[in-house]
Amino acid sequence: MSADRYQHISDQELLEKFYSDRDNQWLGILLQRYTALLLGVCMKYLKNGEESKDAVQQIFLKAITELAKYRVQYLKSWLYMIARNHCLMQLRDKNIHIPVEESTQISENNTDPEALRNREIALNLLELALEELNPEQKTCVTLFYLQKRSYQDIAETTGYSLLQVKSYIQNGKRNLKILVERKLQNPQ
Repeated sequence: MSADRYQHISDQELLEKFYSDRDNQWLGILLQRYTALLLGVCMKYLKNGEESKDAVQQIFLKAITELAKYRVQYLKSWLYMIARNHCLMQLRDKNIHIPVEESTQISENNTDPEALRNREIALNLLELALEELNPEQKTCVTLFYLQKRSYQDIAETTGYSLLQVKSYIQNGKRNLKILVERKLQNPQ
């Protein structure tokens, strides 16, 4: 089954098809759309191509298992969290088994644990704020910043004009900043 035949079907529709008939082919099409994104996330954390490819496969298996058990509202952010947590667990596991002579070399490359925690908090806040944007801004910001798509590509994909795409990205970026700042000032 060619995934190209299903390009016109949204992620949410594919997810609903899966939830209605439990046919894993819908998940296959859906997850195939996120292969590059997940590979990018894994490369960011693991810094190794082969390990990252293996991690993506493991993330797919986990996603298929979890999606069969639970309903997921926002697939992309959910997959990102699964990928990030998987990579962090792999890194933690590696650190446990590192011989003493290698540990000094690795610690030189690591940044301050407090800075890493702050970055994780910021990423989580950003992810929550992204869900609060209006659908047009969320779509354009996600396609531009997370999927690294061009203005032209986004316009063709969404049907928005180039001017609309630029506006949605600019306003979405500004609104994200406002939402994150608000969340930092008023943590719940």
